[in-house]
Amino acid sequence: MRHAIPLTDVDRIPWLEAIHQQMVAWNAAGTNGVITCSALKEGYRETLLRDLDVKLVYLHGSQALIAGRVAARKGHFAPAELVASQFTDLQEPADALIVEVDHTPEEIVREIRRRLGLN
Repeated sequence: MRHAIPLTDVDRIPWLEAIHQQMVAWNAAGTNGVITCSALKEGYRETLLRDLDVKLVYLHGSQALIAGRVAARKGHFAPAELVASQFTDLQEPADALIVEVDHTPEEIVREIRRRLGLN
């Protein structure tokens, strides 16, 4: 990714499985948690959510907004050139809580908590 080469589905499998195992461990321990990842494709989300009852939150934003934010980051491993490929691969989830990201992080978190009934 550092060289603006997108990961392949095969590249992502170990990462997705590791995230899934963390979620399984939290579930077994009765612990809540938050994990963030792109999970661009339905198949990725199926791997992540397999045999779990969790709520998926889709942080939705335009390609222009996301590209601008990525370009403004300093020292991040993923360059802005990868944003277009991510939007090409994106399969928007049909069963997620959708929250727009054109607000501050604090406002986004408040909206998620409100819509999940956690306030």
